[in-house]
Amino acid sequence: MRFRHEWKHEINTSDMIAIRQSLRAVAQADQHALDGKYFIRSLYFDNLNDKALREKIDGVNYREKFRIRYYNEDTSLIHLEKKSKINGLCSKESAEVSAQEAQRIVDGDLDWMAESGRELVQELYSKMQSQGLRPKTIVDYTREPYVYGPGNVRVTFDYNIRTGMQCTDFLNPDCITVPAGDAPIILEVKWDEFLPAVIRDAVQVRGRRVTAFSKYAVCRIYG
Repeated sequence: MRFRHEWKHEINTSDMIAIRQSLRAVAQADQHALDGKYFIRSLYFDNLNDKALREKIDGVNYREKFRIRYYNEDTSLIHLEKKSKINGLCSKESAEVSAQEAQRIVDGDLDWMAESGRELVQELYSKMQSQGLRPKTIVDYTREPYVYGPGNVRVTFDYNIRTGMQCTDFLNPDCITVPAGDAPIILEVKWDEFLPAVIRDAVQVRGRRVTAFSKYAVCRIYG
């Protein structure tokens, strides 16, 4: 399991325009993005006691959350992901699932997961059984990503954050989502062993501090 450093900043549109200009001078747009950005839809899991949400709000030192995710409305490639955080460092594990498998999870048809042969799918199954994890809410947003080789740096702007409220039918393109309150633009900076000074300088905005903003948490505003 590889852990990475992560900064998050809540910024406004003027901040994004300024940082974007600085980044374009030193970093590259992610080659997987379409017209410089992509649309992300995720389905997050939690239990009846809101374990993942409470641990985030309380700042628990070790915590994890599960989600299923796809990009640009393309359901031919869907990933189950587990994001873990320990002592401020983050890691992400991932496994592919088919659209049919994702729908079976949403529908509560789970027995196949135990024999799937994919460790992460089996782990989610185990925790759905032992902790009561279930699909909780959809989180939609637009991401504008940049990459920088030294330090394996990834800088992203996330905006237009929307919530499915309590809807979990995330494979349905007609599923209604609504803006997640007055959510800000989120600047995320991730890196491995070191953050190059050129990137550190490019993402600096006066008056902005590192925050623990969670798109999942803000999307739970309606339940």
